[in-house]
Amino acid sequence: MKEEISRVLTMVQEGKIDADKASELIQVLQEKEETDTKLSEKPSIYLDKTLKIRVVSAENDNVTVNLPLKLVKVVLMAGHSIAASIPQSEKYVKDIDINLIIEAIENELDGQIVDIKSANGDTVSVIIE
Repeated sequence: MKEEISRVLTMVQEGKIDADKASELIQVLQEKEETDTKLSEKPSIYLDKTLKIRVVSAENDNVTVNLPLKLVKVVLMAGHSIAASIPQSEKYVKDIDINLIIEAIENELDGQIVDIKSANGDTVSVIIE
């Protein structure tokens, strides 16, 4: 932040901005640093949540998976690849957009993020709770 304040003061010296504008800019920089500090100090309870995957098929081939989000980001891609290569589960996981799930986790999304219903009555739900 010292570097940014120094730039603001240089702009005042060069006559590019006046003292009032410089004061505003410095205040905004200080508020931003305070906010960033608070966010970095605040422990995220988001990663204590669970990713829940529910698959219900018309043939009663049902799957329920509950994974802590702390684990999810580490193994998500590998797990999807493995499940996609197993013939019995391939048809259920091929329509799950893993990148969408990762993006949802990174943006701390809550609730249902995937809801797929096929014509033959199969459903896939992915929920973060």
